[in-house]
Amino acid sequence: MARSKPIKLRGALHARLDVKGFHHARYWPSPDLAQFVEHYWAVDWTLDEPCVRETLPHPVVHLVAENGEATIGGPATRRWTRRFAPGRGRVFAIKFRVGGFRPLVDGPVSAYADRVLPVREVFGERVRHLGRDVLAAADHHAAVAIYEAFLRGLGLRDDPAVDFVAGIAERIADDRDITRIEQVAAEFGLTPRTLQRLFRDYVGASPKWLIQRYRLHEAVARIDAGRACDWAALALDLGYADQAHLIRDFKKIVGRTPVEYAKAGANP
Repeated sequence: MARSKPIKLRGALHARLDVKGFHHARYWPSPDLAQFVEHYWAVDWTLDEPCVRETLPHPVVHLVAENGEATIGGPATRRWTRRFAPGRGRVFAIKFRVGGFRPLVDGPVSAYADRVLPVREVFGERVRHLGRDVLAAADHHAAVAIYEAFLRGLGLRDDPAVDFVAGIAERIADDRDITRIEQVAAEFGLTPRTLQRLFRDYVGASPKWLIQRYRLHEAVARIDAGRACDWAALALDLGYADQAHLIRDFKKIVGRTPVEYAKAGANP
């Protein structure tokens, strides 16, 4: 039976707001698949009126089952926006680890960046009914079992590079003092060019992109928690050269300035 995983909506815009009608669930992968899968996630909803949900991009691949179909969504460089119509629905998905999708395919993960493909285009006609079967499962535990049978059927083998790349990504995410890829490359004994090639192959996004996106994730989290009001201090703390650079990057990805975003959260 799949084990439930605590939910932390990292990167979800206005994550502190309670949206009525949505139920979220996450589950840990089995130990033999933990190198490749970060978790399985499900969202069930029953809505009386339209709703919009937005999430900042993450450097990962998702396999998503919805409306009887399964798709592969590669690393996205833009924020994800979803408009939900009134009614009921369900999504059940696999969130792969950073780098964890690479052993499943023959080419670099960069080939999947900003793309959504039917699962059968990636893994063949034998999995054309994967989405249907997952969504028809008796419960979440049965759905996870179907996903794990699919993954084990791929004959996955241990790939040390996945753990290495995931470790680099975690370091970038956890240390706000990291602002340049040269810092990361030196710490892990790589040249900047080798680091960039490794990330194109296993992550599908550049290390510079990760540095920028994780800084914005942290900025959003602090605003949602009510801990960001001195924008110059926030910019300095997150490693920006000045407040103007923070505002520019924030608006480019979030679609609003930090002030506008904070006001929207205070007056939903």
